[in-house]
Amino acid sequence: MTHTPGADRPVTPSSILRPLIARRRDEEHRAATPLELFFDLCFVVAIAQAGVQLVHAVAEGHTADGILSYVLVFFAIWWAWMNFTWFASAYDNDDALYRVVTLVQIAGVLILAAGVSQAFQDHEFLVVWLGYLVMRLALTSQWLRAARAASGAERTMALRYAGGVILCQGGWTALLFAPESARGWIFLVMAIAEMCVPVYAERDFHTNWHPHHIAERYGLFTIIVLGETIAAATGAVKSGIAENDALGEVLPIAAGGLLIVFAAWWIYFVVPAHARLASNKQGFLWGYGHYGIFASAAAIGAGIEVAVEQAVGKTHISTTAASAAVTIPSAVFMLLVWGLHSRYFKVGIAQQLILPVAALATLLCTFAGEWAVLAAGTVAAAATAAGVTLTARMAAGS
Repeated sequence: MTHTPGADRPVTPSSILRPLIARRRDEEHRAATPLELFFDLCFVVAIAQAGVQLVHAVAEGHTADGILSYVLVFFAIWWAWMNFTWFASAYDNDDALYRVVTLVQIAGVLILAAGVSQAFQDHEFLVVWLGYLVMRLALTSQWLRAARAASGAERTMALRYAGGVILCQGGWTALLFAPESARGWIFLVMAIAEMCVPVYAERDFHTNWHPHHIAERYGLFTIIVLGETIAAATGAVKSGIAENDALGEVLPIAAGGLLIVFAAWWIYFVVPAHARLASNKQGFLWGYGHYGIFASAAAIGAGIEVAVEQAVGKTHISTTAASAAVTIPSAVFMLLVWGLHSRYFKVGIAQQLILPVAALATLLCTFAGEWAVLAAGTVAAAATAAGVTLTARMAAGS
């Protein structure tokens, strides 16, 4: 027999339906569940589709249009993932109904993934919108369940979430009918509206999200995104060698890309992220900021694919433009990780400057011609080594 977090009566693991009540924020040994890991894995399918379409857009010279579509689609993916993650951290009771509704959300992201190519190529967002609708209706039902089991300010908070999610979903419908020139502005307005829902909903009552659990969930998703980046880059290198016999051209790109991804992993996990999640204000800033971290991490893989295709003559862009597809997201990743949590654990000006200087140096590598990606990977590896060395020296001195 086990106890539902926050409940007083015993329940069996096979319970079909039990109250969806808040878990304790100080719960010990809180870890990601197999359902959450499955949820993340299915979301990466959509991220991979967005990355593939970004590669095609940049390789064909439609960079601005491709980036705009990528930003819009990635926001839909990331926001749905984040909403579920924070809700699950506060209310996951793992009963049969909770599991079924979560699986419905997974079905929604797979529908969304099926519509990514149409969104990029034809600017048709109907399938993406349908997938998003499925995910948001499922999330709304979860908030209504939480409201039914709650009272007072907590009930009001849950109802605000449910109402805000539905209203915003209605707002996204405008993308289906608005002229193409207005869609960027609609996205901006709706993205701001979406991010205001949690702030408004939790104005009088805060959900009991678990700092260690949230940090672990974000860390696991970062690993999965970086893994997808490696998979995409590996496929591009394999194709370049097999179809064009271009080992000499793609080897520096492969080596540099691998160094960048390894450094990205090291940079992200070198500090205890959960230590930055001491309040709702910090949680909102940290959680929202990860949109850029996840999007840039996924874009690194797309950039490596573009660089490989350019090296074997399959694109209509310059070497500098192809290099920028790798160096820009790499620099953005470094700066965002530094800004969101890394800088709070650095001691002294030397440690503080490592990532900002490395980001600048990575951008300068854009102009290194065919060696740009390898140079950027070397910079990332050197920055990681410098950080480790300075930390070790400080510890030895202490």
